[in-house]
Amino acid sequence: MRKRNNALSVVIVLILCGLSGYAQNNNTSSPFSRFGLGDLAPYSYGRSAAMGGASLASRHSVQINSSNPASYTANDSLSFIFDFGIDGTFSNYKSISGSRKTNDINFRYFSLGMPVTKWMGAAVGLQPFSDMGYEVAYSDTVTGIGKTNFNYFGNGTTSKAYIGLSVRPVKGLSIGANLNYIFGRLSKSSSLTFGDAAVLPITKTENTRLRDFTLTYGLQYDLKLKDKRYLTLGLTFEKRSNFTSLYQSTAVVGNTSIYSQTKDSTLEVESKNIIKMPTTYGVGLSYSQLNKFEINFDYYHAEWSKAIFPGKVDELTTDQDRFSAGFEYIPDAFSIRSYLKRVKYRAGVHQDNSYLMLSNHQIKETGLSVGLGFPFTKSKSTANFAFEIGKRGTTQDNLVSNNYTKFSLYLNFYDFWFGKRKFD
Repeated sequence: MRKRNNALSVVIVLILCGLSGYAQNNNTSSPFSRFGLGDLAPYSYGRSAAMGGASLASRHSVQINSSNPASYTANDSLSFIFDFGIDGTFSNYKSISGSRKTNDINFRYFSLGMPVTKWMGAAVGLQPFSDMGYEVAYSDTVTGIGKTNFNYFGNGTTSKAYIGLSVRPVKGLSIGANLNYIFGRLSKSSSLTFGDAAVLPITKTENTRLRDFTLTYGLQYDLKLKDKRYLTLGLTFEKRSNFTSLYQSTAVVGNTSIYSQTKDSTLEVESKNIIKMPTTYGVGLSYSQLNKFEINFDYYHAEWSKAIFPGKVDELTTDQDRFSAGFEYIPDAFSIRSYLKRVKYRAGVHQDNSYLMLSNHQIKETGLSVGLGFPFTKSKSTANFAFEIGKRGTTQDNLVSNNYTKFSLYLNFYDFWFGKRKFD
């Protein structure tokens, strides 16, 4: 009983740490986050971060896979599982006019998984949905006005809390769903100042708060082959949905500290709007041997070109397509003499054709990831490390590219909670 209580105490402490960190906005310094809802978070975490993010068909007995809710039936029927993750991204942004380096460290997610029956599993969790954080400034000469300074600033985070359930109606087939609650606030500011003191400066601020529910549906089918090998098909789907949002826009012409009040003017507009989120779907394929290896392939699509932001379709968004592949290999999962043979070795690649279309260029990202899963002594818990390098964007047509390096730590805690004690 003491061991179980100790594990529960660890879980509670980590949850509180995660929530306290998550209460603050995630840090990001990406100029790409200026558009749409900001930088979208990936759909997969944990061990799959080192496998290119490929996870839609993955089934694991002691790891939570929230990217496909049908996977919850794969969790050990006597287990309680807790996942928690952070990452650090080191970016080098370049344009034809210069470069800038930034460092961001963020909370990624936490999730809890538990069995309901032998044929039903459940999970709950919290993870970021999108992050916004940018500061852009430049000067230009405007005909009839002269020198003009342009300044753009934005911040904010939207988050996704979910509760999921999956069932196994027949052998090999699992279906499930996540009920997601997406919420958060995004703030954008822009200002124009002029070299001619007679021209009043202009400042505009836009705040968007959104909150609503979505449903993500999942399916996985396991085909058992010989030698404890499996071929698994995974499918996910989320239909187009309406989000309730509160949109506030404020425009100020002039500056009360310099100009008289009669020369200044303020226009403030506040309204409730509907944001239409895109239809998404994903297809995954996994080939695995129990406690030996796993090979995953994913394709994910989101119809952002049909999404509607407060009041209009954003002409700078297009459909998102993501391709990813990865593998995991364990030399000897039950080795007694060699710890290194029990370590899980992972690698993967991905290409993300993002939802941004800037200057007729779809912003694309390509990345290579590697990682290790270190098992805890006398436990099924694991510390998962991932390292990723990649490139996003282009310097063509005055755009920006980013060469980034990312380090991730995902802690997976496993404990027996539902076993019956036997006494002699």
